[in-house]
Amino acid sequence: MTKTRVLAVDDSVPMLRILAKAIGRDPELEVVATAGTGREALLRVVEVRPDAITLDVEMPELDGLETLLALRRTGSRTPVVMFSSLTERGAKTTIQALLAGASDYVMKPASSSGFEETVERVHRELAPRLRALVGKSPAGAMPSATLCTGARGKSGAAEGAPSSSVAALGGKSGRGDGGARVEVVAIGASTGGPSALSVALGAMPTPPRVPILVVQHMPPLFTRLLAERLARQVRFPVREAVHGEPLEPGVAWLAPGDYHLEVERQGGRALAVLHQGAHESSCRPAANVLFRSVAAAYGGAALGVVLTGMGSDGLRGAEAIRSAGGKVLVQDEASSVVWGMPGAVAHAGLADETLAPAEIGRVLALRVCGDAGSAEVRVR
Repeated sequence: MTKTRVLAVDDSVPMLRILAKAIGRDPELEVVATAGTGREALLRVVEVRPDAITLDVEMPELDGLETLLALRRTGSRTPVVMFSSLTERGAKTTIQALLAGASDYVMKPASSSGFEETVERVHRELAPRLRALVGKSPAGAMPSATLCTGARGKSGAAEGAPSSSVAALGGKSGRGDGGARVEVVAIGASTGGPSALSVALGAMPTPPRVPILVVQHMPPLFTRLLAERLARQVRFPVREAVHGEPLEPGVAWLAPGDYHLEVERQGGRALAVLHQGAHESSCRPAANVLFRSVAAAYGGAALGVVLTGMGSDGLRGAEAIRSAGGKVLVQDEASSVVWGMPGAVAHAGLADETLAPAEIGRVLALRVCGDAGSAEVRVR
């Protein structure tokens, strides 16, 4: 069996030892080289041609983001997992890296942990990601709690789904089957989600006339920084949801890390409800929880979107949206970092359309941005 060859990059020698031992515990993975600086890492990539890279976020000289950008400028598409600390600086750099092409990230264990405990945690968090990113484990493998809790086939419409066309989703009229208007958009994403969100929301030329609600599997600090970063990249506000706050149209509301986001109708207004109910699909926030909520609150006027990610979060929620008469879009396999979440929905025959993020953004523009001008969606 050919093992996945990993390059481990960290300026801490003890952490490199931990990485080597943790990755080596998996029979399908091996560390073939290490590097202590970003510059050394770029040389090692040429020398050993790894299948995947773990990259420390905070390093002297070239930090993780600068190293990633330099790597991507060479044309390399090697999967990169950022190894991040739970600090403001580390989280901010990690968000920038994810938007710049990093595949995923893992949180560094607390320094108070013992050696064996640290090795076991790193193995548990990192190995499934590396296997999924190089295609050596099912894309639907359960995502780790680090991303979900804050502690932490090829593209194409699924069999039995409606044919791919703008008309199937309502076209420029903004109406779907039965003439129902879209009154809310609910999005679920995990691995690779920040970049996909940036592209999809960035493809919308004007603010939406409905609220957009987003679940991205991330810890609390990370969700706030992601909202701030996305707000600088798209044409409308992006904010973390606040409990009891009205969900105004023209805003994308992000579920805070470690809190489920639901919608409650009160006196004709839609309010955000945040709670720390049980994890679902090992996740909190969970797309399933959000999707069921919008299905109950909006019925056939709900539009669900499932973007790239490990696991199957969003599948049960997509069932609820479709049962209520709403529509569901999923990201295609070719553009997904991991086709777990969208693939589960597609394979279940629940996807009305399977598209790349930019195409999803153009569909949203046609459905919820009023006159989208020249925005068009390719017919497959």
